[in-house]
Amino acid sequence: MSKALSLKYRPSKFSDLIGQDSVSQTLSLALDLNKVSHAYLFSGLRGSGKTSSARIFARALQCEKFPTSIPCGECKSCKSALNNTHMDIIEMDAASSRSIDDIKDLIEQIQYKPAYSRFKIFIVDEVHMLTREAFNALLKTLEEPPEYVKFILATTDPLKLPPTILSRTQHFRFKKIPQNSIATHLKRILGLEGIDFEDDAIDLLSRNCGGSLRDALTLLEQSIIFSKENITLESVSSMLGALNPSMIEDFFNSILLKNDSKIETALKEFEAYEVENIIDEMIIFLKYRMLSKDSRYSLIIIDRFFRILGDAKNMLSQNAESSFVLLLTTLKFKEALNINEINKIIAKIEKEIINENQLVVDSKEIDADTNSANIDKIDFSNGVIKEVKPKFEQLIDKIYNRDYELGELFKKNIEFVDFKDSTLTWNSKAQGEDRDKLRQFFSVITELVYEVFGSNTKIVTPKQEKLKEKNQVQEPEIIKDIEKIFTIVDKQILNDDSIKE
Repeated sequence: MSKALSLKYRPSKFSDLIGQDSVSQTLSLALDLNKVSHAYLFSGLRGSGKTSSARIFARALQCEKFPTSIPCGECKSCKSALNNTHMDIIEMDAASSRSIDDIKDLIEQIQYKPAYSRFKIFIVDEVHMLTREAFNALLKTLEEPPEYVKFILATTDPLKLPPTILSRTQHFRFKKIPQNSIATHLKRILGLEGIDFEDDAIDLLSRNCGGSLRDALTLLEQSIIFSKENITLESVSSMLGALNPSMIEDFFNSILLKNDSKIETALKEFEAYEVENIIDEMIIFLKYRMLSKDSRYSLIIIDRFFRILGDAKNMLSQNAESSFVLLLTTLKFKEALNINEINKIIAKIEKEIINENQLVVDSKEIDADTNSANIDKIDFSNGVIKEVKPKFEQLIDKIYNRDYELGELFKKNIEFVDFKDSTLTWNSKAQGEDRDKLRQFFSVITELVYEVFGSNTKIVTPKQEKLKEKNQVQEPEIIKDIEKIFTIVDKQILNDDSIKE
């Protein structure tokens, strides 16, 4: 590879930018609609694409096909811009040219029109490094430049810029590039280069570049050389001096298994690494365990481990001795696992309470068919004690959910009496309008009764029961009376016949 990867795969159009979709979309629309401002400010982390975006934007402005957000790459302006030889695209590094004299030279160049393009574009990198006098000198020109002049300022620290400069530019903030996006981009490049790699190795590289794509490409190039074009997790770990993730996994397995000898061995291996890096790798490991929903790592355990690691980072920030912090963290991990013992004790107590409550319920000898709708029951399923609402209260709740006013009316006028043999008995105190409304919605109430008590349920009132019983009693007496009447008549008929004879 004769050319550095960061230069070979530098973005040449906005669609090539990684992890900066909102910025590339806004700049593309500004170019396509020919709504270009006179000054822009690009800020963000190093290697996030600020300078590359500035060059793409400048090349699009100078392209013969303008207005367009996709430079053709074929015209004279595009070719000279790609070769960094365009006379009307002037790049200035404010880190080395930061004085007022440098800005005066820049202002002098502004007086002259473009040599052969439509704009004269000034790209000022690391603009926050300019002196206060230089900023003051640039201020007026930046506010009201000639129509043919465009400014693109780039900085990693926008807070150091004077408010007067910020207010005169369109500010675009470049985000930290996500780890997944960096890993995907690196794998694509390795595929184009025909180099073998392990996914875990690329993931480790992308975690150690701090969200900077340029840093990631530099590390990738270094790892290609170090691993002799066969990038493995072991080779990348060795090159970076970073902790192999498998060591962290072995350490936590030893913690869970309470294997003190392996824990001690792991601590000795950790001595070769920075404790800050070890803590960071532990946090990453636990995050993945939480996302993978590993049954060995309950939410309570992970929460405790995260708190312990947070305390460790706080101690390190206060310059605590690193080996002591690591040892204390390990001891806290072991102590945190006592939560399992506590859970066992709680489960045992719950079981005893369940058994005691079951005995109490059994001792009452409650008949399930007698008045069962008005008795608070206890649900012992899944080892959890919870009260179940009486069925009649469930019915009232359902009526409330269907119609609040109807629920109020029902609760006010209907009183539970009994439920047995699939017969629900209640007493109604409803009179006048209340009675009429209950009758009007009786079909709705009946439907809800079926939901709660069962589809075979019959609804009766005490009055109906008494009337039924009365009818059952009276019926045989009437029959007896009729039989007596027929007997008397028969006797009279017999007597009359005997007289005739």
